[in-house]
Amino acid sequence: MFNIFEQPWILLITAVIVLLVILLLGRIWPDKKRWWQWFIPVLFSGAAFGLDFLVQTDFEKIEAVIRTGVKAVEREDCSALEAIICADYRDSYHSSKAALMYHCQTRLAEPLVEKNTKRTISVEISPPAATVIFTVRTLFDKNSYVYQEFKREMFTKLRLELRKQAQDWLIYRAEILALDRQPAGWRDIR
Repeated sequence: MFNIFEQPWILLITAVIVLLVILLLGRIWPDKKRWWQWFIPVLFSGAAFGLDFLVQTDFEKIEAVIRTGVKAVEREDCSALEAIICADYRDSYHSSKAALMYHCQTRLAEPLVEKNTKRTISVEISPPAATVIFTVRTLFDKNSYVYQEFKREMFTKLRLELRKQAQDWLIYRAEILALDRQPAGWRDIR
């Protein structure tokens, strides 16, 4: 189904077509040219940029949640992570949101992450749920135990399941799929 909010560039194409039609009709019927006709393509272009700027689609909201989570881990900010997690969170290792937050606080208590870089692999949205699979490249802090004892960087492949709650998307399940391109799970990072 076509959704203008997800594809505002259609209005830009329409603006170009309208401009070409105005130019063509001005050549065919020069006596019918009016100054206000030039505002029609400008109106379509303004509507396209306005829709893109003012209306946030589900895809953009989901990307914002993931970006917030990745940056929160990078900044070692558990409260920012807690804000994007559902109250009824559960995964294969954590039985509740409280268990996940305790795990987060123990892991991020000391310097760990220097930089995270996210690459989205797939996003499947069927409201009120969505599934996102993505990879994060983590560069560890030079003072972290991981950097000193194991390695400088790690690739983590994750699957997040999100639910739409009112106008927000929140994470209700997160699973680790791979660590350094090897199949893994939550138990592998204990």
